[in-house]
Amino acid sequence: MIKGLFALVLASMALVQALPADQSSSDASAEPNYWFSFGDSYTQTWFNPDGIPPTVGNPLGNPPYPGWTATGGPNWVGFLTTEYNKSTILTWNYAYGGAVTDRELVTPWQPQVLDLGDEVDQFLNGAAKKPSVVPWTSENALFSVFIGINDIGNSFWLPGSRDDFNDVLLNASFGLIQKLYDVGGRNFLFVTIPAIERSPLMLAQPKESRELEATVIASYNRKLLERIEALKATDETIKTWVWDANAQYHKILNSPTEYGFKDADSWGNRTDQFWGNDYHPSTYADRLFAEEVARNVLVDTIW
Repeated sequence: MIKGLFALVLASMALVQALPADQSSSDASAEPNYWFSFGDSYTQTWFNPDGIPPTVGNPLGNPPYPGWTATGGPNWVGFLTTEYNKSTILTWNYAYGGAVTDRELVTPWQPQVLDLGDEVDQFLNGAAKKPSVVPWTSENALFSVFIGINDIGNSFWLPGSRDDFNDVLLNASFGLIQKLYDVGGRNFLFVTIPAIERSPLMLAQPKESRELEATVIASYNRKLLERIEALKATDETIKTWVWDANAQYHKILNSPTEYGFKDADSWGNRTDQFWGNDYHPSTYADRLFAEEVARNVLVDTIW
């Protein structure tokens, strides 16, 4: 029987039901798979790699599930780790709220904020060495990168070619992905930048600003897909998956009532609101994201 990270086995199989927060959705006796997650506040759970490590029964390690997320409830990482999968998932979530790819390229909102390079360094200095608490292999480990929201949000209006600058950002990002590859990473999940120009925060800005940001995001996402194809061409053992968050955001926000949301622009911590605050999706939207990744993105994985 094939087992693997987020494997659904057959498309007709129903997704597992929610379990208590301190459990994984799979057979605890099975050998675990490992997820190393990198990103910003859309992904963060405020995991401390020097704290309690993820274990069977506590698959996110620290802080207690669902962690400290941008809007309080479980986010897409939490839902995938605990519910929408078919194997035991132990998640080391290095994502840091406010992260940019490289602080030398885009200034983060506060100087102490870690950037993607810092997150990768945390991994390289710890779990990459395969200590006894995380005996991952190239076959049973997934590396996900969901970055760029703050890079674009903090720079899209600046002078100069934003199209060219997206190449600079992606050069830096894929330079870090090379480091993950060098220590054995072979399975990569990439996430496009979502439609943040449709967030309540941006809806309060002039139309011209929103249109410019959307254009820069589209350029970044197009170039990201090109980089992913180039990465796969370098080594046939590399496997990649793409969650097109941008497309999913537009799909839901264009028809919010079809997904149980009352509208596309209000925000709060209610079941009928897509936005949890003026810049981040609600936990109820994050559940839809996790379902999308489980059903339509990682369905072909066999590890």
